Amino acid sequence: MPRHPKKPRRLVADERAYLWTLRHHHRAPDSGRPANCREVLTLYPQPAGTGGSLRIVFTQGQGRYVPGGYPLGSGDVGYVRGGSLNLHEPSAVRALLDAAVARGWQPHERRAVELDGWPLLQATVGVPTGGAGTGSLLP
Repeated sequence: MPRHPKKPRRLVADERAYLWTLRHHHRAPDSGRPANCREVLTLYPQPAGTGGSLRIVFTQGQGRYVPGGYPLGSGDVGYVRGGSLNLHEPSAVRALLDAAVARGWQPHERRAVELDGWPLLQATVGVPTGGAGTGSLLP
C-alpha cells in the first residue's frame, strides 16, 4: 500500500528524531495558471514539545524552479543551470537539515523558525551564488 502523501514521515539524524512534511503552495490569479509557487519543507523535532519546528521555504524565482506541474516532478527544486534536490527523498531532507544546523538552527529551541531554502540548497549541492554550477541535475 503506498504512503499517504500528507502523512508526516520520520527521520533520525544525530540521535534525534524528526517528523517532516512537504507541502506545495501557490496563488492562482485570474489567468488560472499557478503563480508564486513555493515548496515548504517542515521538520518537527520529536518527541513533540522538545523543540520548535523548522520551515524551509523554496520560492519560485528567476533562474530557479519549484514544481508547478508538468514537466517537473513533485518535490523537485533547483537552479535552471545548476543543482537540484527532490524534497521527497530522505537524503535531501537530511542534507538540508544538516545545512540548517550548520547555519545556526538549534532543534532544542522552542520557537518555530522559517529559513529561505535557496542558501541551504547552495550549501548542500555546492551551487555557487548566482545559480550556475554543478550538483544533481534534472534531465
